[in-house]
Amino acid sequence: MLQVVAIREQFESYVEGLNKRGIQNASDILNELLKIDDQRKSTQQSLEEILSESNQSAKIIGQLLKEGKKEEAESAKAKTSELKQQSKALGESLSALEEELKSKLYNVPNIPHSSVPAGKNAEDNEVVKLEDSSIPQLNEGAKPHWDLIEEYDIIDFGLGNKITGAGFPVYKKEGARMVRAMINYFLDQALEAGYQEVQPPILINEDSGYGTGQLPDKEGQMYQAMDTNMYLIPTAEVPITNLYRDVIIEENQLPVKNVGYTPCFRREAGSWGSHVRGLNRLHQFDKVEIVQVTTPDKSYETLEQMVGHVEKLVASLGLPYRILRLCGGDMGFTSALTYDFEVYSAAQQKWLEVSSVSNFETYQANRLKLRIKDKNGKKVLAHTLNGSALAIPRILAAILENNQTESEIHIPQVLHRYTGFESIKK
Repeated sequence: MLQVVAIREQFESYVEGLNKRGIQNASDILNELLKIDDQRKSTQQSLEEILSESNQSAKIIGQLLKEGKKEEAESAKAKTSELKQQSKALGESLSALEEELKSKLYNVPNIPHSSVPAGKNAEDNEVVKLEDSSIPQLNEGAKPHWDLIEEYDIIDFGLGNKITGAGFPVYKKEGARMVRAMINYFLDQALEAGYQEVQPPILINEDSGYGTGQLPDKEGQMYQAMDTNMYLIPTAEVPITNLYRDVIIEENQLPVKNVGYTPCFRREAGSWGSHVRGLNRLHQFDKVEIVQVTTPDKSYETLEQMVGHVEKLVASLGLPYRILRLCGGDMGFTSALTYDFEVYSAAQQKWLEVSSVSNFETYQANRLKLRIKDKNGKKVLAHTLNGSALAIPRILAAILENNQTESEIHIPQVLHRYTGFESIKK
């Protein structure tokens, strides 16, 4: 969440940033936050004065009793009792103001980086790189992946629907081996890049949801475990980043680099149309996630490194791709700058999003109370970043479609040692 002190210091630029997101009443929203904070500070000051006066009065009572001045001591006791009542009321008011301020801050999105273009939706995103030379010319009669998986009998949506419901496929035979192969390949590539592997829980509590910004913004997109305050994770970003909630990291231990594989669960909207067919949109899918924690002065250099890592993965699979800088209106609630990767699906003749790489600056760290202590003992909020490296379903869809022939589907060479086969045959 935003820091009130930063809102005061950079008010106009914050208004401009929220305008990029399409929030037109940004000035009113921020002024309301500052007004509540002013009330909070005034109440806190009054409370401190009352407590100080109460302490002094308590000391006087003892002295008066020693001197035998009982009437004056009783008067002082009455005053002390009155001060305690006042301090209790002020304490309750202070707690209420602090809770109100935090609640409102939770509902204000992050401020976009200066390089983020203004815009309302995906049509306003900026293409920063296009690699389309590898778009294949498919044979006449080439099929989209939802037909191919039936023809080759490698993924079964009917079985998944019987077991659970729509959007929960069953991978089998070469399909299951492809999923496992890609997960292992993506993990191994991250390990070679210096990431430390973790395997986090796939259920999170409310504190974790608030820590990374899924709550209170995305309750409707997450599955909640019945009669509990726990949620199935929408991405490994959530549990991995929450490893560092309420943690102070020594500067010489940075950067923190973690990678983890998890299944992910999302209550995505949509039930028909090509954009949700097959593997294009699922309620459960597998993904490898990279997460970094670093210092504010190095986070954008780190972001470029993470983008480079994801680009290397996509290119190694031989897939046409493009990199987009998201506009303010299409960017995630917690992000300051996001790059999306899309691969071209030749049979569908459309671009499919397969990764988002984001810098959250201090937005998550402020919620998490994640701080860095430098060599002089000074503590500052960390910067957090994450990226999909990569999400499996749409990558698999593009591989199946782009590499199909009349009799088989070729597998990218980098996966051969993981799959144990070079093609999927009819």
